[in-house]
Amino acid sequence: MKQSKIILASSSPRRKELFEKYHLNYSVDFVDTDEVLDENLTLFKRLENIAIQKAKPLQEKYTHHTIVAADTMVTFNQEMLGKPKDRSDAKRMLQMLSGHKQTVITGVCVIKDQHIASFSDATDILFKKLSEEEIENYLDTNEWEGKAGAYAIQGKASQFVENIDGDLENVIGLPMYKLLNYL
Repeated sequence: MKQSKIILASSSPRRKELFEKYHLNYSVDFVDTDEVLDENLTLFKRLENIAIQKAKPLQEKYTHHTIVAADTMVTFNQEMLGKPKDRSDAKRMLQMLSGHKQTVITGVCVIKDQHIASFSDATDILFKKLSEEEIENYLDTNEWEGKAGAYAIQGKASQFVENIDGDLENVIGLPMYKLLNYL
């Protein structure tokens, strides 16, 4: 039997890089969806639901393939820090995270043989105390654009990290160890 290809339901370059790192046979296809957060669910289940919302539109198109979708969110004091709206929003987030621990949660959906499974993973990140100059210099790079919590841990923001407790790849966008076990 021919090995089924994995359909990565994501436009994230980071997720593509992780799939390539593990030499997975995949292609990318995604449908832009309105991400609806169900406030009645835990943060973990909310993100898993968004991942399901991203994967399901591809289910009929790829009946004999495995579909993988994910959603990553930075959380701090029970507040979800999504992608910043603009530079001042990014600055607000970085000032909030400065000197504090945050939790990065990724919800993942895997659809295989029409069966839908979801799981999530969490990684704690401790930022050092950031100076105003460090924040402004980082904002000048524009690396924060389109990034949950206003930073990319695999980029220049790695210098802000004092400690990581959990899976670094989860913070980048996919908990690959858990995902490979599912696949």
